[in-house]
Amino acid sequence: MRLNERLLPVLALGAAGAGAPAVLEWLVGSHRIAVDGRVHFFAVGFTALAAAAACVALSLFGARFGDRRTVLVGGAFGVMAALLALHGLSTPGFIIPEMNGVIVFTGGATLPAGAALLALSSLGTPQRLRLGVKQLLAVEAVLLAGVLALGISAILSPDLLPYAPAASSPEAIATLAVGLLLFLLLGVRALRTFLLTRRTGDLLVAIGIAWLSTSLVAALTLSYTQLGWWLGHGFELDGILAVAVPVALDLARTVQSRPLAGDLQASDLVLAEETFLGSHVRALTLSLAQRDDYTEQHTRRVALRAVQVGELLGLSRSSLRTLATGGLVHDIGKLSIPDSILKKPGPLDDDEYEAIKRHTELGAKLLDELGGFSPGVRRLVLDHHERLDGRGYPRGLGADEIDLETRILTACDVYDALISARVYRPAWSHEEAMALLRREAGTAFDPRCVDALERVLARERGAREPRPELVLRPAVAAAGA
Repeated sequence: MRLNERLLPVLALGAAGAGAPAVLEWLVGSHRIAVDGRVHFFAVGFTALAAAAACVALSLFGARFGDRRTVLVGGAFGVMAALLALHGLSTPGFIIPEMNGVIVFTGGATLPAGAALLALSSLGTPQRLRLGVKQLLAVEAVLLAGVLALGISAILSPDLLPYAPAASSPEAIATLAVGLLLFLLLGVRALRTFLLTRRTGDLLVAIGIAWLSTSLVAALTLSYTQLGWWLGHGFELDGILAVAVPVALDLARTVQSRPLAGDLQASDLVLAEETFLGSHVRALTLSLAQRDDYTEQHTRRVALRAVQVGELLGLSRSSLRTLATGGLVHDIGKLSIPDSILKKPGPLDDDEYEAIKRHTELGAKLLDELGGFSPGVRRLVLDHHERLDGRGYPRGLGADEIDLETRILTACDVYDALISARVYRPAWSHEEAMALLRREAGTAFDPRCVDALERVLARERGAREPRPELVLRPAVAAAGA
């Protein structure tokens, strides 16, 4: 995975923040202390309220927009809120006078149960079990009611729940292993999302998951007489807030919370560039659309296919982000080309062609002046008309000087230009465009990129074109009538 120099300090800072609670637990967690039960009661109660607020917000948002995964995420926070509420209510000396199985069981079950439901929302439910939003909300309500009913029954009859899992018991260690595995899955997904979006909120989600993992270790390996057990409760609250606050901010912008609800795809960066790539990219695409709608639509199609090709070829998340941004702005230099040339209703003469060829250098210069664009993005803007055999422009680079991202963008750019109708020529067919790319694969274009583009286009055309039996059914019905 290639990471640019600006990203490494951010990741290092994030890693330090994620690991700090674990280091603190290791240093002072075993110290013996005596804390009044009221501290536990109110601290856990506040954590339960935070989880309940996240549950309500996510469930309402999921219901409003018909988003099953967001409803599942809301259910995860709801189960954690219910278990935390029972955990607080069962504090010795309040409703139940002595140490009891309810506080032990709920303390050990809260985070693993939440992690399991969050992982389910991330992976998605199996097709045969696919439920609608209303059904999922009903399941969520039944699940919460069941948890609360069991907990209240156990509070009224403390012997109903076993005093388990006891700290560091085999049951506790097994639960810890499963919980940490689930949090690892969620943390990796959140980090992968951050590498695409570079949003602070997505990194905060990954850090929050690490804090919840630390809290889980404390809950299942330490006792209430140890400082680390109490610190773990604080880290649990911090972790829930670190995960929930970015979700709330996304909801305020009516955007799905991608680190929790599913792995972000590179194509999503192109489809929602302002959300995931930033307002500066959106401003440029809007400027291009106002100047020449064809060019803006062309760059969007090229960028979308380019990141799909990049995913097939195994590019890193960082490289896919660069490719998405570079694809969207690769023709931005055309803002500096006069309308008399850019919108000429006929073929360009030699002088006009030389002028329009300058759009690559003008685009790279514009991004330099604006700032905020990585060297990789500027390279894509400058080099997307280079060819492996050195016949491209503006620098006449050879094959060993052209990176894979540029090779991908070049193939996608040429394909879309060929199949687009212009005033001075009709559009080429898909077959004609692909025949040219195949014919020049190995000389002008990278064969790997051409092959991957063909696979992306086959998938795209398959999704767009109805299956034959779906076309025939109306005719059959009409004949029967």
